[in-house]
Amino acid sequence: MAGPAVRAGSEGPAVYISSLTWRSEDPLMGGMSAIEVTMDGREFTALSDRGAFTTGRLIRDGAGLLTGLDAAPMAPLKGKGRALIPKERADSEGLAIAADGSIYISFEGAARVLQYDRLNGSATNLPRPEAFKTLQRNSSLEALAVDAEGTLYTLPERSGAQDVPFPLWRYRGGVWDQSFTLPRQGTFLPVAADFGPDGLFYLLERDFNGISGFASRVRRFAIDPETGPGPRETLLETPPGTHDNLEGLAVWRDGGGAIRLTMISDDNFRFFQRTEIVEYRVDG
Repeated sequence: MAGPAVRAGSEGPAVYISSLTWRSEDPLMGGMSAIEVTMDGREFTALSDRGAFTTGRLIRDGAGLLTGLDAAPMAPLKGKGRALIPKERADSEGLAIAADGSIYISFEGAARVLQYDRLNGSATNLPRPEAFKTLQRNSSLEALAVDAEGTLYTLPERSGAQDVPFPLWRYRGGVWDQSFTLPRQGTFLPVAADFGPDGLFYLLERDFNGISGFASRVRRFAIDPETGPGPRETLLETPPGTHDNLEGLAVWRDGGGAIRLTMISDDNFRFFQRTEIVEYRVDG
């Protein structure tokens, strides 16, 4: 089911810790687009981009390094009632779990955010701004995060041009607003986000380099509710091919006080790609 992966390298203060390849015979397993990890680094929730989810346990050695995992069978998501989300609307991409246990999922295609009390239950549709309807179908709400106060943040994978910042959407008090942006830097595109235990906003981005593979980058920002994102800090930037297509990000603090970045890759349901869980550590 799981096995070790090769050691990785990167630029930035984040240090590679460990990784594993997740293998499964489950026909719904694949296309993993998001992950959330509990604050002890032991339990996880993972989401595919075909409207399915799983929960499980990360197995670690005495040093906290990944050695394996146990996961429940993948289960399809329901929509507003008891019916499963139709295939053409099931491109689930972002996952955020609030402090009160509320679960939020963002979608591409029909760009929207659904709220769940539990993932095997029915969904509530959050309001859908008109601007969501104009986003590119395969490049819309990839990244989703919720802060300690329960405010949601989401942004599309593409901004429209390389010199145009990414619009950062915020949902609070039952209303969406788009008062802030995030700077676009180079050819990297956002695919996941999370708020860390330090209250900072972490953004996972990727850059596809053809036969050389995927490069990954993690930046973090302080977000002031009145003035928006502050200066950015690049924590991690890998050479192409270091990892597979990393698309999900969870941020937590380990027993030694360091920030952990746990990421998961999307294999696109292709035999020559792999589902990989990767961890880096950020001291300080």
